Amino acid sequence: MPAEGRILVVDDHVEMGRMLRDPLTDEGYTVDLATGGEEAIRLARSRLYDAVLSDLRMEKVDGLDVLQAVHAVDPEVPVLVMTAFGGVESAVEAMKRGAYHYFTKPFRLDEVLVFLRRALAERRLRAENRALRQAAAERSSLGALVGRSAPMRALYELIGRVAHSGAAVLLRGESGSGKELVARALHFEGPRAAAPFVAVNCTALPHHLLESELFGHVKGSFTGATSARRGLFVEADRGTLFLDEIGDMPMELQARLLRVLEDGEVRAVGADASRTVDVRIVAATHQDLEARVREGRFRADLFYRLNVVTLRLPALRERREDIPLLVEHFVTRARARNPRSRVQALAPDVVSALAAMPWAGNVRELENLVERLVVLAPGETVGLEDLRPHLPPEAPESQPLALAQQELWSLRRLEAEYIAWMVARCGGNKTRAAELLGIDVSTIHRRERERG
Repeated sequence: MPAEGRILVVDDHVEMGRMLRDPLTDEGYTVDLATGGEEAIRLARSRLYDAVLSDLRMEKVDGLDVLQAVHAVDPEVPVLVMTAFGGVESAVEAMKRGAYHYFTKPFRLDEVLVFLRRALAERRLRAENRALRQAAAERSSLGALVGRSAPMRALYELIGRVAHSGAAVLLRGESGSGKELVARALHFEGPRAAAPFVAVNCTALPHHLLESELFGHVKGSFTGATSARRGLFVEADRGTLFLDEIGDMPMELQARLLRVLEDGEVRAVGADASRTVDVRIVAATHQDLEARVREGRFRADLFYRLNVVTLRLPALRERREDIPLLVEHFVTRARARNPRSRVQALAPDVVSALAAMPWAGNVRELENLVERLVVLAPGETVGLEDLRPHLPPEAPESQPLALAQQELWSLRRLEAEYIAWMVARCGGNKTRAAELLGIDVSTIHRRERERG
């Protein structure tokens, strides 16, 4: 099987570089040849490499400079250095700075291949282990939830109490508030953690496909059913089935879902017999289910079956003190997905501006904005000038007075939210905000401390 990986070969002696490039290409690697340190650094900054083979002694920009530049882009890229016998001291210095291995010229090609394969195998193993750790962290329930605010601490406590129950749970909260993360926490914190967690969004599929998706079908039961399907209830047997946006489920499927909850049996479309399943149901909605029941759009008996335990997820504007933690968390995740980004952090005034925004899309909207900034901002620190082009036009209903009228805020909360809103409107400039508000800037700092 041909080898895989993109290799950068660096040598200011063109013929020596070709002597490496050609046999590596024959082995199946994709090889770029740089005929000097400057060209190598430019290439390393413009594309991702799996390994680098570089000469140490080069004019102007030497192999140590290449090593430093490559690791500035990706510290885990193995760099193998080559040097004449008299340059062993420099090669040892390169090893101290993070080089994977060094060869003295003249070297044997088979030796280079052995160490190159070993370096690439170790790199792949590290990537696989990192992916497994990340998957484990995502599976490990509460670790995926971020926040220390009072509403989040109360939510953690409820999750801990409810997770070990087999009762149905109804998650209520606005879109983007993290309902699937809470559903996963309920599953992986409880006794069903070793069994499947299966999620389905009831609005993501047409109604005629949702029935088959949930309950399965037998071959030939309808046009296009060229093979049998078990359905998500069977896939989730002994585990948890998460039904997101349950309020949008059509009435005819609500009746079938109710029968499964009552009898513990599921019948595939077109099947003659039912199958017993043991599934815990966690449902979620951002809608007012009681209103939909009154309107005849949601079955009252199903509502009562689902509403055994209710967990309400706070909107992001109700836990603004968590925004700095969330920003730090999302910057780390975005950098992992975008390793070429130079962004290390968001400036404090940017975080303050984000903390004052209305966040109609909640945590999901914040995460998307942070990743956009990590991808597009040119420097290591995201400043207000980087943030402004990505801010949406403000809708009237997102202004503090409109929100206060909708939610019946106290006068003190309205004051605090209006100050924060004004600071955001001034791009984080608290002195200018204080001038417009007719207050001393120390009042703004005091209100910020009170808000956490």
